[in-house]
Amino acid sequence: MNVNELARQTAMDFKNGSSREPRWIAAAPGRVNVIGEHTDYNDGFVLPMAIERYTVIAASPNNTDRITLRSTAGDGVVTVDLAQPLKPGPKGHWGNYPVGVIAGFVARGVKPPGFDAVFNSTVPFGGGLSSSAALEVATATLLEAATGQTLDPVDKALLCQKAEHEYAGMPCGIMDQFISVMGRESHLLLLDCRSRKPELVPMSDPAMSLLIINTNVKHELTGGEYAKRRAECGQAAMALGVVSLRDVSADMLERARGMMDGTVFRRARHVVSEIERTLHAAEGVRASNWPTVGQLMYASHASLRDDYEVSCPELDAVVDIAGAIGPGGGVIGCRMTGGGFGGCAVALVRTESVADISARLASGYEQRTKIIPSLFVSRPAAGAAVLKG
Repeated sequence: MNVNELARQTAMDFKNGSSREPRWIAAAPGRVNVIGEHTDYNDGFVLPMAIERYTVIAASPNNTDRITLRSTAGDGVVTVDLAQPLKPGPKGHWGNYPVGVIAGFVARGVKPPGFDAVFNSTVPFGGGLSSSAALEVATATLLEAATGQTLDPVDKALLCQKAEHEYAGMPCGIMDQFISVMGRESHLLLLDCRSRKPELVPMSDPAMSLLIINTNVKHELTGGEYAKRRAECGQAAMALGVVSLRDVSADMLERARGMMDGTVFRRARHVVSEIERTLHAAEGVRASNWPTVGQLMYASHASLRDDYEVSCPELDAVVDIAGAIGPGGGVIGCRMTGGGFGGCAVALVRTESVADISARLASGYEQRTKIIPSLFVSRPAAGAAVLKG
């Protein structure tokens, strides 16, 4: 369902649970990163887009000092007592995301009224499409409506990122919250993770869409692979005498190859080349040069698989099948997206061929892995909005 249909459904769920109409309704999208993986914590560039999957919140004031939060997923009710200091709940609980955002508003001296709220979402959970940022940003957008205080978009994104760090215990970068706040229909967002400067990149050609393929696997790896990759990037930067790998060119890295361990060199090579690919891809999207964008996506996946070693057999299978379908079948490019070791791949496809491509990808993937994937198509979607209030 689209965002307006989801809003109507959420309003109905709210009314059924409280016997009154919601005063405010807010929505925020999930995202897919088109290219620019593991570049964010190296001060590089990312190129995400908001997807046509949303988290919606419907709420009404309750004339108390308490906020009650309920999810249509049936994960219990979270109660926030605004008269008491706010603190995180049990580790891993969904309520920590909105509570962290509420705490961020309170810390700024913007105390919301007591209200009852219902959350509903079409953003797949656990697929690397940023369901957490959608939840945070939807909460912040609702609080803007409830308090009458509109935040600067960058401040709003950073408040939500801080909530995820401090209340959910997830040391995420800035991409997810920025695109959920600032996404615009028919545009990607080129984000400079050093300056935090966002730049909208038009993708107005309706003939092209992004197909998201959820492998429906998530490999639990020991040894803290994400932390290891960050540490290896830090080692490479230190060996090169720079603050971050953003400051390194391909030639500079090659000349310094003997100064670092082979694994550390490959990690750095991925980051340096991925930053360059991301900038070229943004240029390609602006010019509707789809073959170039597709080639950069495939090169990104190969780099993530071979140099950064964060892919897995299931993601590789999706990309292989997409490549075999090829431009003749409507697939222009494909790559893993997100942190890796499972989750989703994203394919640049011709809109008219979506149904056939989806069927071929699903069939081929199930034959190779014995797993049924989940697929959906999206054009670049709008960012967070108040739908009522």
